[in-house]
Amino acid sequence: MTASKSEAAYQLVSERIVNGAYSPGYRLVLGTIADELGCSVVPVREAIRRLEAEGLVHFTRNVGATVAHVDSTLYLHTMQTLMVIEPAATALAADAMDAKWLAEARALNEKMRQCLEDFDPVAFTRMNTEFHQLLYGQCPNPHILDLVQRGWRRLAAMRASSFTHIPNRARASVEEHEKLLDLIADHATPAQIEAAAREHRARTLNAYLKAAGMAPSAILPAAPALPIVLPKAIR
Repeated sequence: MTASKSEAAYQLVSERIVNGAYSPGYRLVLGTIADELGCSVVPVREAIRRLEAEGLVHFTRNVGATVAHVDSTLYLHTMQTLMVIEPAATALAADAMDAKWLAEARALNEKMRQCLEDFDPVAFTRMNTEFHQLLYGQCPNPHILDLVQRGWRRLAAMRASSFTHIPNRARASVEEHEKLLDLIADHATPAQIEAAAREHRARTLNAYLKAAGMAPSAILPAAPALPIVLPKAIR
């Protein structure tokens, strides 16, 4: 019972942080949340600890738990994490991406391209999130998928509309999406898909850091994987 109530508390609080009902600095009263869920404060406390570990909640002695404020360092750490694990999830998911899925992804990217004409950074960011969910969503490794989803939830909770700060990055992002879809359609190797996805994530991160007056990420994308060419004697 405690575990299910803990999960319910986690889902409730995280959803309200993401949709803005609980804004940065909002004080989370464990007793109130427990009353709403009809449980003791124990599972609520467990949920708050999970959210604290994810960077969404900050706990201060004599104050209690509050919704964390957005800062560039948290954005950097979240994006660095995604730069490592999301490309792997995308590469692992590629085999499950059939023609129907590919058509859906291309259609969404085309909507993003159309959005460039009368640019709406919030709408573009929302579609960008949906696009990447399509890419990594079929990852067969549940542990990697969970980590990626946590990273994106953290970005959503920060309400970090990257393209508000780096609107000039949007057009290049759409083109990189298209190239990534082409790789998947052409059945490129997982290493090639992963390298392209990581390069895409790194470009967005470093554009954001530059706009924020911060140094580029210390973690750099891996060099693109080159096709293996066998000697004629063993072809």
